[in-house]
Amino acid sequence: MLAGALTFLKGTKNLIVLAIPRGGVPVAKEVATALGAPLDLVVTRKIGAPFEPELAVGAVTQDGEIVVDGEMIKALGISTDYLKRESERQVKEIASRLEKYRGDRPYPALDGKTVVIVDDGIATGSTIRAAIQSVRGRNAAKIIVAAPVGPPERVAELSKTVDRVICLSTPGYFEAIGEFYEEFEQVDDDTVRRILGDQSVIRPTATPSS
Repeated sequence: MLAGALTFLKGTKNLIVLAIPRGGVPVAKEVATALGAPLDLVVTRKIGAPFEPELAVGAVTQDGEIVVDGEMIKALGISTDYLKRESERQVKEIASRLEKYRGDRPYPALDGKTVVIVDDGIATGSTIRAAIQSVRGRNAAKIIVAAPVGPPERVAELSKTVDRVICLSTPGYFEAIGEFYEEFEQVDDDTVRRILGDQSVIRPTATPSS
């Protein structure tokens, strides 16, 4: 369904689909295949709150930049030292995942491209904001965020930061992404590697050597 909502992009020159792993990868594969576009990853890691790691108070980009929710950090009294320690840990995890999923392939050039960032859903929006920052820093010409579901307030916030947000469902009552899926099993590393290695998915163009 998400791929169908993005058919207006079919035939767009310099188009690439970037998945946020792990959950966004199977969704992004359908989008990339439908659009005839190359598929790759944009790896971000959320910074979880102390004592409640699933609650994102920020995120780290694959380039090491930090995106935080200032209001939530203030409300929870989270220290600068905690954010520094946790962001450093997540930077190492991002590097590990990039190597695990992509091997030593050069990262694709995004200069002048239309980039579709895909995830399996939008919750706090922290990881997607980090992905947007990473992609923007690589000089993408146009950024589109695509997800099957997300709370309306988060979708509205993201819409102010990118060229377009495509979100199929924006329910007023939202607790977790998984409640909107019939099947929401965890996507494992092998699945991510298999999808990226699938020859039916068009491979991206590597960054030219300088």
